[in-house]
Amino acid sequence: MLRPFWRMRRGMTLGAQGVVIDADDRVLLVRHSYRPGWFFPGGGVEWGETLEDALARELEEEVGVTLTAAPVLHGLFSNNSNFPGDHIAVYLVRAWTRREGYRQRGEIAEAEMFAADDVPALTDPGTRVRLAEIFGAAPVSPYWNVP
Repeated sequence: MLRPFWRMRRGMTLGAQGVVIDADDRVLLVRHSYRPGWFFPGGGVEWGETLEDALARELEEEVGVTLTAAPVLHGLFSNNSNFPGDHIAVYLVRAWTRREGYRQRGEIAEAEMFAADDVPALTDPGTRVRLAEIFGAAPVSPYWNVP
């Protein structure tokens, strides 16, 4: 996959993703229009933003989720398999509201709630690892995709 020049010159990239969990322990996953698979909603941290600010902005923009209490940091993960220097902060989001049926048109092709043990076959491997850490007995790894 070709990367923009600016990304190759950057020392590190940082993203924030939210594991949005409902009262039935289902999780919100998104499928993007520009890449295959299902992922947690989230995105890049912009200059001047905190991780939590970026998470709140991305959740609102992508899937219409508004945080109603502070999210809980699950971990910070190195995603070198995607891009050297890429890091993802993953937050547990249990206090939230959502504009019914909202999703960002263009970027988000689908957004659905799934039982943590019944996610689509094409769910991103790193997303699956995080679900196993959160809902199963898997130990927390510092790597997005466990080597």
